[in-house]
Amino acid sequence: MAPKATVAVNIRGKEFRVVSDEDADSLQRVAGYLDDTLASVAERTGLVDSLDISLLTGLNLARELVRVREGRDPGLAGAPADRVRALTDSVESALASGGDTPS
Repeated sequence: MAPKATVAVNIRGKEFRVVSDEDADSLQRVAGYLDDTLASVAERTGLVDSLDISLLTGLNLARELVRVREGRDPGLAGAPADRVRALTDSVESALASGGDTPS
């Protein structure tokens, strides 16, 4: 297992410092995916409240995760469940360490 390191990621214009044993590039990709998904939900719905956007994004990402875990997402069917779980944990850590939801 790799030693834990602090990685700075930017989500919705706010920097979060995440302590993780994931490599920095993987964590940046996860944060980028989250940031892109948040932006997409905001654009599609027209919402401006960051909590509402975050909740809808969380729901969408949870749906994707459930599909992967149940083997119903052919695009990610080959991804090991442990890897998906680790990346999800990294995103949750980033969000938890940031305190208030960014506006």
